[in-house]
Amino acid sequence: MLPRKFYLDDFFDDFVTSKDSFMKCDIYEKDGIYNIELDVPGFDKNDIKIECKDNYLTVTAKREKKEESNEKNYIRKERSYGEYTRSFYLGDIDTNLVNAKFNNGTLCITIPKEEKQNNKTIIEIDD
Repeated sequence: MLPRKFYLDDFFDDFVTSKDSFMKCDIYEKDGIYNIELDVPGFDKNDIKIECKDNYLTVTAKREKKEESNEKNYIRKERSYGEYTRSFYLGDIDTNLVNAKFNNGTLCITIPKEEKQNNKTIIEIDD
């Protein structure tokens, strides 16, 4: 039996995560394309949903808790399950040009930078 204060407790405390720590991201612009790189460790490509709605890009990752046998006597259980969501404001863009790739726990989303159009209109003043 392990003592109440297991000697590795302090070590593992540095790795305890919350829902806020999932899907950390880097956002950068390169060659006229915005890039969002999200960390989604432990998720499969099929667990992730990307949606563009009302000028927002929303990434949702969901992991279901698996049924386990009662044969295991856990000392510590830190892996979490549930749904994690992250949203990004895109503005008015052509969502058909948004692309995503998933590799080794990293989701990479590319969004072409919209060229600013000259929306200048001259309005005539009526007499």
